[in-house]
Amino acid sequence: MLCVTLSLRPSPGLRTGVLALALLAPSLVLLSMFTYWPVIGVTLRSLVEQRFGQEPSWGFGNFARLEADPHFSKAVGNTVLYALGTILPSIALALGFALALRTQTRLVAVLRTILLMPQLIPLVAAAALFVFIFLPGGGLLDYYLAKLGRPATNWLGSPDLALGAIIAITIWKNTGYYMLFFLAGLAGIPADYTEAALIDGAGLFTRLRRITIPLLGPTFGFVTVIALVNTLVQIDHVIVMTGGGPSDSTNMILYYIYQQAEQNLDAGLASAATVVCVGGLLAISVLALRSLERGIHYES
Repeated sequence: MLCVTLSLRPSPGLRTGVLALALLAPSLVLLSMFTYWPVIGVTLRSLVEQRFGQEPSWGFGNFARLEADPHFSKAVGNTVLYALGTILPSIALALGFALALRTQTRLVAVLRTILLMPQLIPLVAAAALFVFIFLPGGGLLDYYLAKLGRPATNWLGSPDLALGAIIAITIWKNTGYYMLFFLAGLAGIPADYTEAALIDGAGLFTRLRRITIPLLGPTFGFVTVIALVNTLVQIDHVIVMTGGGPSDSTNMILYYIYQQAEQNLDAGLASAATVVCVGGLLAISVLALRSLERGIHYES
């Protein structure tokens, strides 16, 4: 007679899976409450159009209104200019400072601290400081420009100059932060490569182009994504310094979302703008990472 014995004890793999799920359960609950459910809620809310005194209706009406809104188009254009004006200079300066301060000396440690100090200042406090610097006539910048014979300039009140002032404070704030990542990336480059290049007679720019920048590919990818996120989420200085003006010249996407949600009480339009913003950020981040990965060298 053939007897088949069934074991009621779970397999080791099942026990491991249950243990892993139990350990991850608190994180999954928090992610579901504060990340996944809000994302689902905003997406659903963007599909509900409700006008004052009318019944709500499902559809893409909020996205149609968003496309026709000139203020949103202006905010998108400002955000693109803001991203181009902050990301490229900040990363270039951060890389230059990291290359110049990669040695370990007391003076270098002091200079690193000075460059990192802007990151330690809250953005609201930094914006208040720059309001004083850009104050027309009596500000610190106009004070020194007057010594050079330049007239007083309304830096924050001119539609042509206000966005440049916002870009300047962002570069000052983020450069030292990005420098830390490049310093870490430079520390991971084997010294053998540089020594071999020196033996072959490679100059500074040749070593930079052939060795340093390719090996910093993962760092460039990470910093680029962080910088893209910062262009969308850092609007404290916009609120303090210009309030989106003058004439919408410094209005950003996130500030536009705040205006629609809190000032105009139009949650549907704000949700639609949020979906477009997050979707665009995700697409740009993926494209940036894929483009950078083509030239990335991973050390085995």
